[in-house]
Amino acid sequence: MDINYLRTVALTKAVLLHFMENKKGHFVVSTSIVGKIGTPLRSSYAASKHALHGFFDSLRAEHHQDHIAVTLVCPGFVNTNVSINALAANGTPQETLDEATKNGIQPARFAKLMPKAIQNKREEIYIAGAKEKLGVYAKRFYPKLLATMIRKLRVT
Repeated sequence: MDINYLRTVALTKAVLLHFMENKKGHFVVSTSIVGKIGTPLRSSYAASKHALHGFFDSLRAEHHQDHIAVTLVCPGFVNTNVSINALAANGTPQETLDEATKNGIQPARFAKLMPKAIQNKREEIYIAGAKEKLGVYAKRFYPKLLATMIRKLRVT
């Protein structure tokens, strides 16, 4: 919560006054699909990302008249070393690439889509595979079905 949420809020508040005085600004926030859908073994991470969504949705509404834009960038699984570099519960390196991350979108695809979202001042964008995007909509319209599916996820 300290890094993902509280420090982001502190930085935002430091910049917000400048944006308000200039009657323009654009916050771009790196959050996650997990900010929309909680998954196994990610409870603290999910909480911090959900908090970002709540804070920045409210900030967007509160400062619309100041011409301050907010873009929430929500990556899904991206094929990186994030799970290899993760620490296990006992603090030792995990040193394994989980299947979800292995099957995630390529970093180059993410890097191509994010600037377009920023340029177009999208309020929220899901840069993810089809399953993760489907999950966002399933949660909205079929929450019980998604909850059943989420319990079957195998992430490390």
